[in-house]
Order: sequence, then C-alpha cells, then structure tokens
Amino acid sequence: MYFCWQMQEKIKPTITKAKLKWISAPLLLAILLIGIISTYTVDRKEIYKSEAQLKCISCYELTLNGQPVLSFNADTITTAACWIDRWAIVPSCKGRLLTISDSSLIQHRYSPEEVRNLLKKHVDSLQRQKDNMRNIVEALQYYARVHDVRDIGYGMIADYGIRKVRQYRQISHDLYTIHQVKSDSNRLQITYRVYFKVKYKDAKGDMAEENCHLIKILHHRYLIVQTDRKEKPQGVTSQPLSVAQYIVMGTNKSMREPIDWTERPDSAGIYIGELNQRFIPEGHGAHIDNDGSYYEGHWSNGKRNGFGFLASPKKGLRVGEWKNNVYLGEKLIYNSERIYGIDISKYQHIKGRHQKHYYAIDWAHLKITHLGNLSKKIVSGTVNYPLRFVFIKNTEGMTLFNPYYLRDYEKAKAHGYRVGTYHFFSIRTDPAKQAWFYLKRSKFGKGDLPPVLDVEPYPSQIRKMGGEKILFGRVRTWLRIVQQHTGIRPILYVNQIFVNKYLNSAPDIKQHYYIWIAHYGEYKPDIRLAFWQLCPDGGVRGIRGEVDINVFNGYEQEYKKFLQKATIR
Repeated sequence: MYFCWQMQEKIKPTITKAKLKWISAPLLLAILLIGIISTYTVDRKEIYKSEAQLKCISCYELTLNGQPVLSFNADTITTAACWIDRWAIVPSCKGRLLTISDSSLIQHRYSPEEVRNLLKKHVDSLQRQKDNMRNIVEALQYYARVHDVRDIGYGMIADYGIRKVRQYRQISHDLYTIHQVKSDSNRLQITYRVYFKVKYKDAKGDMAEENCHLIKILHHRYLIVQTDRKEKPQGVTSQPLSVAQYIVMGTNKSMREPIDWTERPDSAGIYIGELNQRFIPEGHGAHIDNDGSYYEGHWSNGKRNGFGFLASPKKGLRVGEWKNNVYLGEKLIYNSERIYGIDISKYQHIKGRHQKHYYAIDWAHLKITHLGNLSKKIVSGTVNYPLRFVFIKNTEGMTLFNPYYLRDYEKAKAHGYRVGTYHFFSIRTDPAKQAWFYLKRSKFGKGDLPPVLDVEPYPSQIRKMGGEKILFGRVRTWLRIVQQHTGIRPILYVNQIFVNKYLNSAPDIKQHYYIWIAHYGEYKPDIRLAFWQLCPDGGVRGIRGEVDINVFNGYEQEYKKFLQKATIR
C-alpha cells in the first residue's frame, strides 16, 4: 500500500453543537475531568498493549501506463508506534497509529536524473546476477538429475534449488520486461512509493502484521497511519494523542534493519544460523558471501565441518563433507539401486607369469560381490549387485589388441548387457592412425555404449612430448575421427589427478565430452561425469581374480536418458 498526499483523511467531529446544548455544564465538566485524569494516569500494562512497531518500506517503481513494471533501490526503516484514539474520551481508534516522522521515511532521496542512473545500475546488476546465477542453476539441475531422495542432503539442496530457479526466472522476467518497454519510453514513469506495515501482539500474545497507509502528517513531527481494515485489532489498547506522543518519544527507535541475533556479519559476508555462547557459528547455518556464493550446512567452532554444500558462480556446486573450511568431497551410499558395471581386458582370461592358463567368464551368473578395499565406502545392505554395462578394452596404440575381445563382446550382448569398447591411447604414435586401428578392429552395434579413449600419461611423459597443449591436440584428433565414423561423441577416460592438473587446459573437452574417471578415494569425483571407476580390486561372481568396478553417475531415470542420448544409433 503506498500513500498519496491527496488521500490525506480529514478528521471530522461527530459531536455537533446541537447535541451539546442539552448537556449540562456539570456533566460536561465531569467528563472533561475524567478525560484529563485518564490522559495522565495510564496503567503501564495498558501502555505495553498500545505499543507497536511500524515498518516503512520505500522504493522506486518503474511504471508503464500506471502499472508497476519493477521496483528498485528498496529501503526499510522500523520505528516505534502507538495505537491512538481520534478523541480522548471516546473509543475511536479505527486502526490508527502514531509514530515520529523521520524525513527519510517519506521524502525522495534522489533527483530525477539520479534516479535514472540508479535504474541503469539496477539493470546492469540484474544482468550480472543472471549471468552468475545461470551457472549455479545449471549445476543444481544437474545435481537433481543424478541424485534422489535417498542421498544425504538431497532435500536441503533441492529446496535451495527451487529458490534459485524462482530467483533466476524473476530476474529474467524483469530484464525481459525492461527491454520490451524501452520503446514506450514516453509512457514510462519512475515513481517513489512508500509502504507501511504495523507489527504488534494480538490477543493471544502472538506477533501479527497488517498493511497500513498514511493519513496525516501532524505538526511536521509525527505521522498518523491507519490499517487498511480501519479496525483496531483485538488485544491492543489505544491511547489519547497526547499520551501516544509521550510513548513514541520515549520508546522511539529508528533502524534501517531489525536486529536479528541469529545473523553474524563478517568481512566475507553474513552468517545466518545457530550460534554458540561465544557468538560463533555452531550447528546448522548458512553463509552468504559478498561474491554471491552460498554455503549451507553444519558448522563447528566457526568453521565448516560436516555435511554441507557450496553454490558458487566460480566453483559451481560442491556437495559433501567439509573439514575446517576445506571441501573433502561427496560420500555416497552404495546400494542395489545404483547402476553398476565392469571394465575388462584380456587379463580377465589369463593369469600367471607366463599367461598360459585361460579362464572363461560365466556371463550367465555375473554379480558384483565386493567393492574393493582401497577406499572406505558406505554400503547399505549386502553387496550382491547386478551388472548393467560392460566396457571391454580392445586396442592400444597402433598394433596391440585384445584377442578375446570379439568373444566377450558377443557374449556380453547375448546376455543383455550394454557394451562399450575402449582404446588405450599411446602418446608415442600417430593419433589418427590409432583412431583408424581402433575403428577397424572394434564392433559398434545399435544401442552400444559410446567409444572410449583411455588417456593415462605420466606427468613426465606429458612434459617430454611438449606439454598438455600438444597432448590435447592429439587427443582431439582421435576423438574427432572416431566421432565422425560412429556418429557418437566418445567418452574420455582419465584419473582424478589428470582432471585436477590438466583438464582445465582443454575446456572444450571438459564441457562437451562425457568423462569417465578412475577415482579410488573415499569421495565421489569432483567433476561432472558419466561413469567413475570406484575400485580396481572388486569381486565379481563368474570372473576369476580382481575386477574394475564402475558406477553410473545417476539413478535409473538418468541412466535411461543417457542411453537414449549417447548410445550408438
């Protein structure tokens, strides 16, 4: 509700001179005496019931044809207020309140030219917010696709994601509206608006809030406002004007923001949440950084400790365990609902120093029975997981190949597994020749998983060949040839160290290609990925020896989408 000077209410007396003629002088004097006594002898409890807080919210509005388009440069001031009667001896409140006038409450703060500059800055700010928020929203949407309610913290992150999507849509709508109305500048106006809200205790003792509007400026010192209902709320007491003036003068407090003892500002931003006795973050809380980053989760001794998530325009989304403000990673709960698979080579068939013994794979009875011992894992239930996919190594460099590839490929497909074929990349030979060698010796049937390039050079090897720029140039050659031939964008298989140290040097590959990571730690790989190899020492019933166990990044719904989008057609 905004005030308008023309809408000031004129206070009209309801007791006419004609009515006063029949009132005797003694009675009139008695009434006046009672009124005077009651005016200056008010019970303290009644004073408490008459006190309230008046919140004044001011802003500038961009309007088109009188209709608000957007508001900007909002400000909020809270002042002490008192419920008042229209007359001293007659109950006549009708929702009126008195407060001390603060010049900043109702006066324009800027000249017309300054306001237009503010609008331009506001639009620029909205555009920056939209650009920063887009990355966060995309990361949150990705998280929602590859997780479900069974994952730790899903509900908390989902709630935050809903809020950010709403904010992003609102910002997008505001920017779109501004650009659409620019051509109608003749019908555009910038109007200063002031809204009032009263906060008080109702008859039950609970805090209540109502919209108000300004009806009078009294002696350039006080403001008189009235609730939109024009009714005095139940449970409050109204005072004569003279008493109300003393009350608001004695209790008046003007503040730009109400005090919230759960908020703790610092040099980096503001913390909102639980605090210990030393006023230090302890328990659940959120920190909003000055750069727009948002962390929510558990705190201990003023630092991020335990589970939480960070949404940052620069770092994207980080979900998982924190220790002394350092992000460790996301812990997963392994259960039968996840999508598991294996990758194999010729070494699943031959063992020993001389490799003379051949071991067949029992494709009809494959089950994952062990997730390895190289890292800690949270397992729900018994490890007895079915296999959904199989990657088979076929070629390496320009000459090496797996003699058991075709047999394993056909057997795996015959037993209903999704099959993919991978190539081990050699940094010493021509990448184009490696690509054609891989294509000639591999099979690509309808519904097969994408081709895979396994890149595992040592840092010394990368330095020797001329650095990561040379390496990624050769990798791009292989990927381009294979993609052109198969019609499907290949998957890049690397380890976490390679991702951390080198992959940022190839943003096009990082952004446009599916990533499969060998990561044997306690936490999920810190990157968007399709698969990750969680252990090299797993156990599979039906296969002799240790086996590489892999898991798809997502549940059934996301896996189906992946198969529809990424498999060979």
